[in-house]
Amino acid sequence: MRGAPSEGIRMDQALARLAAHHGVATSYHPSEGVTVQVPERTVVAVLGLLGVDARAPEDVRAQLARAEAEAARRLLPVTLVHWTGAPPPPALAALPSGTAVRLVAEDGATSAWETGPRGPLPAAGLPLGVHRITVTRPDGRTGEATLIVAPDRAPAAPERAHGLLVQLYSLLSEDSWGMGDLGDLGHLARWAGRTHGAGFIQVNPLHAAVPGTPTDPSPYRPSSRRFPDPVHLRIEDLPEYAACPDREALDALSARGAELRRQVLEKDALIDRDAVWAVKRAALELLYAVPRDRDREAALEAFRAEGGSALARHTAWCALAERYGADPAGWPEDAVAEPGVQEAQAFHRWLAWLTDAQLADAQRGAREAGMTVGIVHDLAVGAHPEGADVWAEPAAYATGACVGAPPDAFNARGQDWGLPPWRPDRLAACGYAPLRDLLRGVFRYAGALRIDHVMGLFRLWWIPRDTPPAEGTYVSYDGEAMLAVLVLEAHRAGALVIGEDLGTVEPGVREALARRGVLGTSVLWFERDWAGDGAPLAPARWRADCLATATTHDLPPTAAKLAGGHVELRDRLGLLTQAAERERAEDAADTEEWLAVLDRLGLDTKGEEAAVRALYGFLLRTPARLVGVWLPDAVGDRRPQNLPGTWDQYPNWRLPVADAAGRPLTLERLTASPRANALLSAVREGAHPRTAPPGARAV
Repeated sequence: MRGAPSEGIRMDQALARLAAHHGVATSYHPSEGVTVQVPERTVVAVLGLLGVDARAPEDVRAQLARAEAEAARRLLPVTLVHWTGAPPPPALAALPSGTAVRLVAEDGATSAWETGPRGPLPAAGLPLGVHRITVTRPDGRTGEATLIVAPDRAPAAPERAHGLLVQLYSLLSEDSWGMGDLGDLGHLARWAGRTHGAGFIQVNPLHAAVPGTPTDPSPYRPSSRRFPDPVHLRIEDLPEYAACPDREALDALSARGAELRRQVLEKDALIDRDAVWAVKRAALELLYAVPRDRDREAALEAFRAEGGSALARHTAWCALAERYGADPAGWPEDAVAEPGVQEAQAFHRWLAWLTDAQLADAQRGAREAGMTVGIVHDLAVGAHPEGADVWAEPAAYATGACVGAPPDAFNARGQDWGLPPWRPDRLAACGYAPLRDLLRGVFRYAGALRIDHVMGLFRLWWIPRDTPPAEGTYVSYDGEAMLAVLVLEAHRAGALVIGEDLGTVEPGVREALARRGVLGTSVLWFERDWAGDGAPLAPARWRADCLATATTHDLPPTAAKLAGGHVELRDRLGLLTQAAERERAEDAADTEEWLAVLDRLGLDTKGEEAAVRALYGFLLRTPARLVGVWLPDAVGDRRPQNLPGTWDQYPNWRLPVADAAGRPLTLERLTASPRANALLSAVREGAHPRTAPPGARAV
């Protein structure tokens, strides 16, 4: 059908073919045997966001004819991917002998050759990178494309490692100023690595937030994914702190930070990111005035040069947002040139440099503590529509749409995450430069990177403006190209990649990720034999290439799940989708089924603490390469950090880690907790048994 003329076909057929050319779905399959048709108005709206006018029948036919002609005319696809050790891309393999090939490599170096008996690639192979390739056939036809040359796989995970999962803001030490910071992360890494042999610590996204009062506390809706937020700085660890001459002012700010900490830990106050930043910002302004020595000035200048235009745009946005508000629509023209803005931009460049340095120190300290992986950073699925990333590169985004999810068993109305998607056509046209820059930036200080909603490398659910989430549609990306860029940058950084692949996953995606060394995510309560009787999946049947956990930040802590507390919480907030009694019964049956599995395996489930240890013991009987302990589970915390489906009904992203009675714990009390140490000692022994009989695994 693709090569058929567009005249004489029905409007619905023409629109479907036009949509297919641009990767826009006109139907989708939420489950086996079920097909949902996308509303025509949604398809037309999404095509419009991709620069394709499909509002009238004559427009559709004209656009289809143009798209088909362009496809027939192209000698090469827009992007080619070559995995090292694999055969050449089919489009290159199909070139006739004697075709002239010219390559402009990522570093600017050029090379040329002719295709011949040895194939379309030079005998010496191709360098890793993202290049431009031009071909000229013997008949004079030419074509060009982006060529991504990537390693066959991302760096391999260790044979077995265990670690901690924590929301950094929730981890307050006796030194932090009202929320967990990078100094606390270093403290936790040293304790977990040296005392309990942990191989990693996974944290929430530390991306830069959108300023304003109140700031959106969600780490998954940032202003910028490329640059971290200086709110995470440990002020006392900065060299300028000891050299600051205004000790009285600095001590007063430190006292205010201590009061914020006391309010959270002793007065049951919520973590107030805005208040924390106000105090830290005032302290940082004092420290900015401290003269820097020659070495630090040179390091700052090197950071500025390396950051290039991306850093310049980010810091310009920060300066303008502070002066004129976070909505760029209200900014004066040429405001970037104002002297005050330029000085503020220099201040934000300094903040970015400090934060980058402390993040690198955290990773270095984790490895020095014996961790095989170190800090696992989290990459959110998108950025705020009025944030720095979208302002810096507006053409890369479809700002008239938001990313979300179609209806499913947990949310019958679908989800709108309020994040504009990248345009797949613009990404391809610029050789995936925004993705490359983003990954390279985050990998700077990561031992591993968790990709939130990793399925977004292949397709995303687009919701046009003023459209209900359930009436969106899927838009496809060049998954192989996106994956090749990810594997390439992970290889360059020597870092692991973990994909959060929970929920609805397109067929073949998990297999493609596994083939390239990207680990998946397996959560105990979801691991059932869905293709069979639905029973809990036996340990031996779990996949090896995954991070296995008992829970996540979006799910109830394990103690709450065992006691059914999460059902009571949702009932109090009016969030249940069926009668409370039925919900309680179904949840209790689910829990009891899992406990019965643990009992059959000989794991002790008598009492809450024992049951929690047994669940992690179960995870250690699977072949999962990484096993993650949700840190609140170690102390019996029952409060979820995030309750999906709520906004102001529940204090999402603002709770400190607490004990089983709900009393907030300092990091020092947590690391001294007998309950925490008992769990982590058991996990260490289960992950690396010293004296287990053949075929057995300690728990």
